[in-house]
Amino acid sequence: MTGRLLATVCLSVLLASPAWANKVFVSNERGNTVTVIDSGSWEVLNEFPAGNRPRGITISPDGKLLYVCASDDDTVRVFDTETYEQLYTLPSGPDPELFILNPSGNPLYIANEDDNLVTVTDTENHSVIAEVPVGVEPEGMGISPDGKWVVNTSETTNMAHFISTEDYLIKHNVLVDQRPRYAQFSADGKKLFVTAEIGGTVSVIEFDEEGTPGITHKIRFEVPGVLPEWLQPVGAKITADGKWLFVALGPANRVAVVNAETNEVEKYIIVGQRVWQLAFTPDEKYLLTTNGNSNDITVIDVEAQEAIKSIQVGQQPWGVVVQPN
Repeated sequence: MTGRLLATVCLSVLLASPAWANKVFVSNERGNTVTVIDSGSWEVLNEFPAGNRPRGITISPDGKLLYVCASDDDTVRVFDTETYEQLYTLPSGPDPELFILNPSGNPLYIANEDDNLVTVTDTENHSVIAEVPVGVEPEGMGISPDGKWVVNTSETTNMAHFISTEDYLIKHNVLVDQRPRYAQFSADGKKLFVTAEIGGTVSVIEFDEEGTPGITHKIRFEVPGVLPEWLQPVGAKITADGKWLFVALGPANRVAVVNAETNEVEKYIIVGQRVWQLAFTPDEKYLLTTNGNSNDITVIDVEAQEAIKSIQVGQQPWGVVVQPN
């Protein structure tokens, strides 16, 4: 009887316990801070200094280390995700803006906007492995799921550069529309989506039978009452099942919902002002947007494809990352 009662009590406690919550980290470009949010309660937990002009932000696979591009400090700052203390810095090259972490957690691939380079940094021994010359004003960074390709987008050259992670040489260049900002692979690695801020498009890139990448489609946007020049694709995220692509449209204050199988825009979600970057929670139940001019993030219900909450953060939020389970 006692054992049965204990089991009942334990089950009741489990059922009453809140779902696992992950920390959300938001880099505030003008505030020089990172805001920490609890994804269960959507309450702000903390805000801590993150160097000068923090932009790109990512997290280690084990969720213990937070990497922040401190652009005006010419370094990557590394923080403990529990204590928020800075542990050390990593060499990044000048003006690091965006980066991508290898799925293994090492190395880190960093876009250096001022020097037209991609810097490859070893996250374990804190040294530079390679510097890869790319086009003018490199920004976007993407990596294939198998880790074989790093893709950098150069804003002025208007290209996506395919860099082999075996020898750090550019093997392919794909011309896209004006001012490419972001590169996002599908989970199966078959498609790469490259946003073009001024061009107003998203290029869909696929590999042919010979293994050469090329554009197979261009996604365009049109919103009644919104000037075409305001439709500026920036950040993008695709669901793990490959069905839905979400695209941040900058000063249009909207996130486009694209059917990734047909490449057709099916909906626009109104969010905060100047929506920039996006991040899913690990279960992909929610999508988070950084809204630079309204100093908040928007929480989007992915299944309903609706904005459900706005959370005030620091000054001019830029990047966002969610701690993995």
